[in-house]
Formats: sequence, C-alpha cells, structure tokens
Amino acid sequence: MEDLNETEIMHKLENLKEIRSKTINLERIKSKLRQEFDSTENEDRLIADYKKEMELLLQEKMAHVEELRLIHADINLMETTIKQAEEERNRSLENAKLLYDDYKPLKDEVDLLRRRIGLEPLLDVHDEEEKISPQYFDRPKQEFQHEPNTTSVPEPQPPVIQMSPQAPPPMQVQIQRAKPPPEPPRQAFRQQPPPMKACLSCHQQIHRNAPICPLCKAKSRSRNPKKPKRKLDE
Repeated sequence: MEDLNETEIMHKLENLKEIRSKTINLERIKSKLRQEFDSTENEDRLIADYKKEMELLLQEKMAHVEELRLIHADINLMETTIKQAEEERNRSLENAKLLYDDYKPLKDEVDLLRRRIGLEPLLDVHDEEEKISPQYFDRPKQEFQHEPNTTSVPEPQPPVIQMSPQAPPPMQVQIQRAKPPPEPPRQAFRQQPPPMKACLSCHQQIHRNAPICPLCKAKSRSRNPKKPKRKLDE
C-alpha cells in the first residue's frame, strides 16, 4: 500500500514538472506573441505614415508636372506669336519695297517737271527718314527657326510596394520604383497645339481667336490686333 502511494506521488511530481516546463514555455511563447503583435501594430502605423508621405510626394510631383506643362504651353504660344510677328514683318517689308519701287521713278518725274518751271526738287524720303534706302529693302526675310522640343512631360507612375513573403524585420519595407516609360525617338518637328492666349480677366489659357472667354465670359482682345492699312495719297 505504501509503495502504491509512493508511485502515485512520484507520478504527480512528474506531472507537476511537465506542467511547470510547459507553463514556462507557454509564457515564453505568449511574450514573443505580444512582441510580434506590438511590432505588427507599430509597422502598420509606420506604413500608414509612409503612404501619406508618398501621397504628398506624388501630389508635389503632379504640381511640378502641371507647371512644366504650362511652361510648354507658354513656349508654344510664344513660338506662334513670334512666327506671326515675323510673317507680318515680312509682309510689311515686301509692301514697302513695292511702294519704294513705285516711289522712285514717280519722284524723278515730278522733280523733272518742277525743274522745268524753275521749282526746287522735293525732299527725298531718305532725307525725312534716313533708314529708307534701297539697301534697307535688300535685307533677307526673317523666318522663325523652330527648336525641336525633346523634353516630354512624363505621366506620373505610382511606385510599386512589394512585401517579402517572409516576415521582414521591423522598419524594413522594400520599395521598387516602376520603370520609367521608354524615351520616344527625337523628332525634328512635332505637331503644334492650337494657338492659345491668356484671358485678361481670369488669366486662363483659351483659344487665341475666342471672342469671349468660355470660363469667365469676359470679352477677349487679341494680343496682335491687325493694324489698319495706310491709305496712299493719290
């Protein structure tokens, strides 16, 4: 009977040792579980902060892209304005040359008639305006040399965030940027957008020939109004 009690006591002691060992192991696992849970929660908060910062960076990038697009639009508008001004200049120069060709023989004829009756010849137009001379009209026409624009405005590409299949250490997030689109081949010329101008009221870009701004409904005036043609004295 005593042996049976001793055996039962020994069995209980063995069970107590096993319970104590497993309890210690359980507490150790519980402690690590809490640590990993706290780490996961902390990484979730950091990832949320990272994503907010990424959104701010993308917004800033889009602002710069829009600013660059407006600069390109202003460049195209200025190119069109310069081209129109040079065409107007060449047209005026050609008309002035034709008028000068008509002026010279007619003046010589008038001066001859005046001399016959004892009058002094008229002042030459060169005396009134020194630049008006035959050499003035021999200048070559000006043609605007279009500079090929090889700088394109890239479309924003959101970065791709990939997580490792295994649990990464804290504060380690692999960020892989998307590959930029291939650069298009350079061309000597590109199609020009429709000519634009800035509205004098709301300062938005509108079509150059629009009589009324479609945004603020204000009347629009041309930057280069046509000058009235001078009437020749008959």
